[in-house]
Amino acid sequence: MTETLTSPTTRSPVAPPVLGGLGLFTVLLGAALPLIDFFIVNVALPTIGRDLHASETVLELVVAGYGVSYAVLLVLGGRLGDLFGRREFFLGGMAAFGLTSLACGLAPSAWTLVAARVAQGAAAAAMLPQVLATIQSATEGPRRAKAMGLYGATAGLSMVAGQILGGVLVAADIAGTGWRSVFLVNVPVVVVGLFLAARAVPETRSQRPEPVDGPGTVLLAVSLLTLLVPLTEGRAAGWPLWTWPALAAFPFAAWAFYAVERRADRQGRTPLVPPSLFALTSLRRGLVMIVPFSIGFSGFMFVIAVALQRGAGLGPVPAGLALAPMAVVFFAVSLCGPRLVARYGTRVVTAGGLIQAVGVILIVLAALRSWPDLGVLELLPGAAVAGAGQALQLPVLFRIILSEVPPTRAGVGGGVMITTQQSGLALGVATLGSLFLALVPGWGMRDALVTTLLVQLAGVALTTALSLRLPRSIS
Repeated sequence: MTETLTSPTTRSPVAPPVLGGLGLFTVLLGAALPLIDFFIVNVALPTIGRDLHASETVLELVVAGYGVSYAVLLVLGGRLGDLFGRREFFLGGMAAFGLTSLACGLAPSAWTLVAARVAQGAAAAAMLPQVLATIQSATEGPRRAKAMGLYGATAGLSMVAGQILGGVLVAADIAGTGWRSVFLVNVPVVVVGLFLAARAVPETRSQRPEPVDGPGTVLLAVSLLTLLVPLTEGRAAGWPLWTWPALAAFPFAAWAFYAVERRADRQGRTPLVPPSLFALTSLRRGLVMIVPFSIGFSGFMFVIAVALQRGAGLGPVPAGLALAPMAVVFFAVSLCGPRLVARYGTRVVTAGGLIQAVGVILIVLAALRSWPDLGVLELLPGAAVAGAGQALQLPVLFRIILSEVPPTRAGVGGGVMITTQQSGLALGVATLGSLFLALVPGWGMRDALVTTLLVQLAGVALTTALSLRLPRSIS
């Protein structure tokens, strides 16, 4: 292979950009950072509250401000990468992520931290869509399948590892930084990532650049804000009056967004989210399935963190390490995903749902039998089995959703997928988290945990049923 083929800045009509091993590692590092930071604060919130004298409502904003900003801007980030170049947006987004992480770590007050978290979510939205778009545009065949499998493994591992890492960093209290280290740790990682990206990530962009859809961008933002903000903030704020008109406005905003996008498509203009994308069966059915999966995943992570610390009396490190078996097994099993899919097709996803259900049942039994002495050993069988089941679902779902999206719309397709996933993650904390916290005063911590896990089990049953409608093979 000549230098022309491997240079990250060379573009040739006969020699498309190639994403090498170092480049793949670098974009996967960029994919890990935003997901780790969504979960890393779960075990740090009590310490943040004490240090900054923050109310529960403000602490919810530390989580929700990041998640909502991230979800609202993802599709726009993907479109801008298609238009101006994915490598440049990846570099810019990563640099901004490092600066906003520094701002979070140095925040002198709770409201300053909230503002920095909102900005950090916006930076993540500029960076992450470029990862999937670069993989789609600069790999093909078995290399793409392997890269997508590694992306799914990285995503799932990051969500679990974020919570573990948060507990370790808070307890370590490096140089007296306490909770601030969960944000400051991003800075050196970003510096390394920028150096590697400048050397190894190829430039890709849409061959037919499409302008930004202003009305569609505004209406998508309004739709997501009217849904996510009241649901994520409502419980902590005591469900004030504004939450109900906001929720009532959501279906109208969503309908207006769809109508504007459909009209733009019919008139030959370029909508933010082309309705024609949803004509792809693989994308449509995969997105429907990823919503309940993400709700269950993030809801479980939030609830188990609260239950282990407040109910079982574990510190941040033991509470985080209780999920280590899930992380290890998830990563190991997800690496086998491409071979299993090649042999058995997408029925691997169905098998994963059944295995995850067994894992959740084992966790329920452990809670009933061992409470309040619930730790690593008690949770190990259930966490390991659930991790294996999740590993057979999430990476494969990512491949399915993007399998038919053309490279020219890779940024938009990746943005739509990650927006759906991120919205599900935010809804999981809002719904399962709110259910759990509402049950605790009357039912006690153990019964509230068990009930919430049984609701999650119903969600696993739903995802397993939906998996039967996925295409049998991945193109």
